[in-house]
Amino acid sequence: MTVHLLVPAPFDAISGGYNYDRRMVEGLRALGETVEVVELPGSHPTPDDAATEGARAALHDLPSDARIVIDGLGLPAFLPLAQDLAERRAVALIHHPTALEHGVPDAARTVLKAKERALFGAMARIICTSPLTARRLPEEFGADPARIGVVEPGTEEAPRAAGSGGPGCAILSVGTLVPRKGHDVLMRALARLTDLEWTLSIVGDDRRDTTHAQGLRALAEELGIAARVTFAGEASGDALEALYHRADLFALATRWEGYGMAAAEAMARGLPLAITAGGAIAEVVVPGSAIVSPVDDVVSLSKGMRRAIFDTDLRAEMAEAAWTGGQALPRWPDRAEAFRAEIDKAYA
Repeated sequence: MTVHLLVPAPFDAISGGYNYDRRMVEGLRALGETVEVVELPGSHPTPDDAATEGARAALHDLPSDARIVIDGLGLPAFLPLAQDLAERRAVALIHHPTALEHGVPDAARTVLKAKERALFGAMARIICTSPLTARRLPEEFGADPARIGVVEPGTEEAPRAAGSGGPGCAILSVGTLVPRKGHDVLMRALARLTDLEWTLSIVGDDRRDTTHAQGLRALAEELGIAARVTFAGEASGDALEALYHRADLFALATRWEGYGMAAAEAMARGLPLAITAGGAIAEVVVPGSAIVSPVDDVVSLSKGMRRAIFDTDLRAEMAEAAWTGGQALPRWPDRAEAFRAEIDKAYA
């Protein structure tokens, strides 16, 4: 039977969640499975009429024996079809519940949480991308823990980062320019360190929330660090690999991560890290590899980064811990096998 992945368009969007989805599709096909991707129209995760009608049409067009997997970003659009999803034993892929997205107005968050609570109860299986998310779904959304499985992302087998070679510290941050990623916190922390030599490259889609992206550029000017900060836009493949390879320190002041794929990729390349403990990311990094500060704590993050930027010996020790831990992270091929096993549980 064919696996049908239903996901908001465009499927080639650059983000950790979409990268995970693409990797699962590639991996399942490599295992001999037939996989069809159905791109959902409209606005998500707060669905407009186009999203709701698109969800209805997509489900209607699937064959009766389809194995259905719906990416959590598009799941709220299926609320009117919850009974149909239950009857068809659909599977939800949850990177993190959309109700937990930062920057969403409280009223919209309440609506999303109610929708997700109802939909999670209708799913035959829920695949989460981190143990933390799997723990939160029963506690906060009433999901049945017996129906929840975890398939963490994999990492690339990659060469160890060489670093910038100086002078100063080249800092890399990878994440879509949305409030949840905390780029504002990171820049405020670095603005306290202008006596040190550093540069910051922020890699991420700036079209998801153009108002916030423009605000970040304005903030860099306001803080007097615009000359040190590069907004590099989207990057993937060789271009992203080159940025990781030339970096000295990876930084992400995230307010919440369902897993923390960019941090895992940094570890896999032996990069020391400076992060905030937002969501599952703090469970991904290994001891000794990272400076970990509380969410939204500019002072703590700044103090931690000061030593990592200034003390090259410390950075080398952190890099060694990151490299060792990164080699123990799961790789993508075995992730596809685990993902298939979770789908099989729904349709056994």
